[in-house]
Amino acid sequence: MSAPANSLKAIFFALGANFAIFLAKLAAALLTGSGAMLAEAVHSLADCGNQGLLLLGLRQAKRPPSPDYPLGWGKSLYFWSFLVALMLFSVGGMFSIYEGLHKLAAPEPVKWPWLAVGVLAFGVVAEGFSMWGALREIDKTRDGASLWRWFRDSRASELIVVFGEDLAALLGLTLALAAVLLAVATGDPVYDALGTLAIGVLLVVIAVFVAVEIKALLIGQSVEPARKAEILAFLEARAEVRRVFNLITLQLGPDVMLAVKAEIAPEHAARGIVEAINAVERDLKARFPEVRWSFFEPDVAD
Repeated sequence: MSAPANSLKAIFFALGANFAIFLAKLAAALLTGSGAMLAEAVHSLADCGNQGLLLLGLRQAKRPPSPDYPLGWGKSLYFWSFLVALMLFSVGGMFSIYEGLHKLAAPEPVKWPWLAVGVLAFGVVAEGFSMWGALREIDKTRDGASLWRWFRDSRASELIVVFGEDLAALLGLTLALAAVLLAVATGDPVYDALGTLAIGVLLVVIAVFVAVEIKALLIGQSVEPARKAEILAFLEARAEVRRVFNLITLQLGPDVMLAVKAEIAPEHAARGIVEAINAVERDLKARFPEVRWSFFEPDVAD
């Protein structure tokens, strides 16, 4: 069984990196009076806002169940995660594409190029630190699977978003650094415009992949396939259970709901079906603490 990841750590790593990059860009904008650098500073500040939305989602997901929300607020985390994906698509991707097309139509020489290189290099280091923090938490959950397999199977929307953001930022900053260096080396500002355009396309592609994964969680996904197999194996190994007919699981943010239809072994049915079910559910929740709700439909063998 994989260890639980600390999503808060990954979010705070990303928040710290984005805020540090915001301060660096803001300082460069104030020193040079560059409107473009100021716009970049605002962009990094918006990225900090994305982490704020994830923190809000984590907080809301902990709200207790109520008559209106009998299964709790866990899925609210998916809403805020999806909103962050939309922000990455629109504010990040589409705006960068617009900027790239604008620079291609009216190329301008890069102002204060070495200051821009310094800020971008600092950004690469800061985002690399954030990615290291995210991967450290992701590695606790993927059990040796590839990052792509983890990305497709994971039900931790906040980790999916942080990983997507960090990947987009790290690759985007690297592209921007390469584009600025090429523009300085050749004296051709078109490289800067092409770099901006490539960053926009990159952000849009990653945002779409992230949004597709979060959409599946919003609709209602089961637990991760490996985790479901563990739960099924646990049930089938119980002396009280003769056969499992059906197992339905539903991921609700950090919590899980499951419904089981199983045949109770005759010797345990004779001693009491309710007692047998209670014992299975008690031990199930002890073994899988994320299971908050369980519904057991028994079938007695002849």
